[in-house]
Amino acid sequence: MENSGGIKASLQGRYASALFDLASENGSVSAVENDLDNLGQALRESDELAALIRNPQISRDAAAKAIEAVAGVLGTSPLTKNFLGVLAGNRRLSALPEIIRAFASIAAAQRGEATAEVASAHALSDEQVEQLRQKLEVREGRKVKIKTSVDPELLGGLVVTIGSKRIDSSIRTRLNSLAQAMKG
Repeated sequence: MENSGGIKASLQGRYASALFDLASENGSVSAVENDLDNLGQALRESDELAALIRNPQISRDAAAKAIEAVAGVLGTSPLTKNFLGVLAGNRRLSALPEIIRAFASIAAAQRGEATAEVASAHALSDEQVEQLRQKLEVREGRKVKIKTSVDPELLGGLVVTIGSKRIDSSIRTRLNSLAQAMKG
């Protein structure tokens, strides 16, 4: 099951693929995907949690206990909790954000979907997200799930990432291109 972008070839991809295979056998793909979405959100919102998974000074045991506590607070499924324990034991917690993205891509591909990560300078309205989703579905020829984020540094416009493809229409990128062209 090699998918676009060679996701399985990377270490993170192999972990995500193994977790997906186990979740498929258990019939718990959607539960694990939901767990990982919640965990990804927690990593984005908590500087302490993000620092914890990247700190090489924390022992395997301490990292395992900390991530188990986080999994408990988030109410993750037993499979996800065990998986996080394996990552902690193998000192691979720092790869968690990439594993989360790889798992989402694998799950979406199995459903015949694509996931588009959309960054905008300001929050998009539901109507704007729906219009974008429709345009991307026509372009991709399949169902598209959109995950939005806000990055004020873009100034305006959008950066859309689908798999290994990136569409960058941000004002920041246009200004940088203009500055490069003027240099000469």
